[in-house]
Amino acid sequence: MKSGKKYINIYTGSMVSVILLKGILEAQGIGTITKDGNESGRLAGFSGGSYGGVQLFVMEADRESALPLVNEFEGKS
Repeated sequence: MKSGKKYINIYTGSMVSVILLKGILEAQGIGTITKDGNESGRLAGFSGGSYGGVQLFVMEADRESALPLVNEFEGKS
């Protein structure tokens, strides 16, 4: 199953910050996907490892619109 849509990681952080940023992006019409490798491993029955944070992805086509919002969220504006 190949959709032809490419997603890029635009932000990695805590679950709380990813939820906040996700809301900001989606309010501007930018769709998002989150990936929490630690939670996925836990649900699969694995434990241990290191916590790498929760990743937030947007479509590559939305990158230009999303970056200023991410920078503002991070205080880099």
